[in-house]
Amino acid sequence: MPEFRSFRNSAVVLRHSDWGEVDQLLTLYTREQGMVRALAKGARKITSRKGGHLQPFTQITVQLAKGRDLLIVTQVETVNAFLPLHDDLEKTGYAAYVIELLLRFSYEAEGGNPTLFKLVVETLGRIEKETDSWLAVRYYEMRLLDAVGFRPQLFECANCRREILPEDQLFSFSAGGVICPSCGIGLPNLTKISMETLKYLRHFQRSSYRDASRAHPSLTARKEAEVLMQGYFTYQLERGLNTPGFIKRVKS
Repeated sequence: MPEFRSFRNSAVVLRHSDWGEVDQLLTLYTREQGMVRALAKGARKITSRKGGHLQPFTQITVQLAKGRDLLIVTQVETVNAFLPLHDDLEKTGYAAYVIELLLRFSYEAEGGNPTLFKLVVETLGRIEKETDSWLAVRYYEMRLLDAVGFRPQLFECANCRREILPEDQLFSFSAGGVICPSCGIGLPNLTKISMETLKYLRHFQRSSYRDASRAHPSLTARKEAEVLMQGYFTYQLERGLNTPGFIKRVKS
């Protein structure tokens, strides 16, 4: 982190917790520094001008000062509160899923990633505005994996490196990509992936969101892609995610 006592950052509030009697401990993802923790003194006071700007999912501009052990929030302004994300439980769930993935793949002191910051902000905006969040979430998953170095191999066999033919394939979480049917004979722990699902995941991996939004996968492909991505994340993180269960309960 740069050696100066006060600096201004663009940030998204990921989570907060009570600290002491009136303070809040924040986890922020900043464009300039990556993930940081900061203390908002007095934020829980009724008269505080800071508290309203520090809700999860909020995009802010924040002035941070170096304290003895933690960064201190000295000024904060809301850029976008994404209010509909708090008013609709399903949207809340998807926004929380975006944040949970970011938290699981980010570490303090790893430095800023402007591309990832932009992706998070744009994804929250898409979930806020669009009726169906499926596309925004799947696109986010693929681009997040690119940004953090876990891009799945979808265009050639992860085992023999030959180009994938237009037929149903297999997917290996441990190999990090598609396995052709020939290589899949006898290999353990493989998941089937249809050519339709693979086509859309490839599309999300290499296209702009504008182009990706023209995709209209079948319900079967949507479910298959979602299950596949959850399995891939579980393998990479070595544990399951919490928010998919919440989303499922809300939908049911």
